[in-house]
Amino acid sequence: MAAKASAKLMRVIKSDSATFADEWHEVCNRRVDSVLDVEKDVAKIIAEVRAGGDTALRAFVKKFDGATIENFEVTPEEWDDACEQVDSADRAAIGKAAMRVREFHRKRIPSSWEMREEGGGYMGQRVRPLARVGLYVPGGTAVYPSSVIMNAIPASVVEVPEIVMATPPGPDGTIRPEVLMAARVAGVHRVFKMGGAHAVAALAYGTESVPRVDKITGPGSVWVATAKKQVFGQVGIDSEAGPTEVAIVADRSATPAWIAADLISQAEHDELAQSVLITHVKALVTRVQEQVTKQLKDLDRADIAKKSIKTRGAIVQTKNLEESLKLADEYASEHLVLAIEDPEKAAKTIENAGAIFLGHYTPVAVGDYIAGPNHVLPTGGTARFFSPLSVDDFLKRTSFMKFEPPKLRELGADIVRLANVEGLTGHGASVELRLQKIRRARREREAAREIEL
Repeated sequence: MAAKASAKLMRVIKSDSATFADEWHEVCNRRVDSVLDVEKDVAKIIAEVRAGGDTALRAFVKKFDGATIENFEVTPEEWDDACEQVDSADRAAIGKAAMRVREFHRKRIPSSWEMREEGGGYMGQRVRPLARVGLYVPGGTAVYPSSVIMNAIPASVVEVPEIVMATPPGPDGTIRPEVLMAARVAGVHRVFKMGGAHAVAALAYGTESVPRVDKITGPGSVWVATAKKQVFGQVGIDSEAGPTEVAIVADRSATPAWIAADLISQAEHDELAQSVLITHVKALVTRVQEQVTKQLKDLDRADIAKKSIKTRGAIVQTKNLEESLKLADEYASEHLVLAIEDPEKAAKTIENAGAIFLGHYTPVAVGDYIAGPNHVLPTGGTARFFSPLSVDDFLKRTSFMKFEPPKLRELGADIVRLANVEGLTGHGASVELRLQKIRRARREREAAREIEL
């Protein structure tokens, strides 16, 4: 009975089925823009916060976050008191995670550079941190100190002068102590009690109490994702994040209970999360289904996970491991687990994934909390062109160049020719006028030398 019930819970699609192409397309098309049409509502919230400042923001915090707030910013005293409340073992774990993430991101910090060419060519690139960034940390039904660490530490590593964090308060107007503890060890400078689209609007445009930032990073609900998309251009954003997802490629060496646990671990995040198992092992399909049903019974967030798995999850049965890997690469998952005998070899064939978890002892939770690489990853197939959050997201680059007369004389004619090819004769004229002066100066020098002779 358990197998039959679990089969109904998690659908199975087979790669040799006549309908596979359509079913697989449905799995891959997991973007949820059309699931909730919030564009107009978000635009209205942003406009009201932009026009009404603190007054509008306070009203939205009460309406959506359920808290009556007088002062948005967490005071030093509140921060200190919250950190004191954190259990010592929890404090140590948060500190260890922060240390490992910091060490990982320190490994690659881009630096300014320059080059000089013969004839007076001088150019390069200056790399500087953004002046002020805003980090969005989800709240509501779960607590995410790990999100604080993953967003703040790359900014801290490159010494962003002001790191501002926004997170929804509880009904009593406070923020969970573990979140504030994580903010402290991760290098956050200021914390504001606000969530949702109204928090994004406040960070993007500023209010009397909330400073305007240069970039907003961090995951959130469809409201937050939509708000980030709408303010992009006024501020930078990391990416258009969607619900979390995992794809697991498994062979005969995989443990069904572990695979089921990994599928559930992402499904418990959100009803819109997607968990996909891709395997050529027929026996594994049934056993994983049984384990999913069994483990959901004892899960704290069983209702959320069950709905996610039933409506968004899938098991893809393939012909062989090669096909499984090909489909996983096509899926371009946020998290890709290679629960196979030789994961290192297989990983070399994968081009599209936010993060790859190699082998049977590296569940996604390892990367979520303590391994070191960032857990803010591209979702919805955007791993084809987006990358994990990193120090690069908190830096800006300015190129510079200088041509002395000999260098402009060397390359000027080519510049004029290219400008004329594009029909931009004004561009060519701006160079030609300078070349005329360089030629006159050269003729004058030659004439002076002839007189001397």
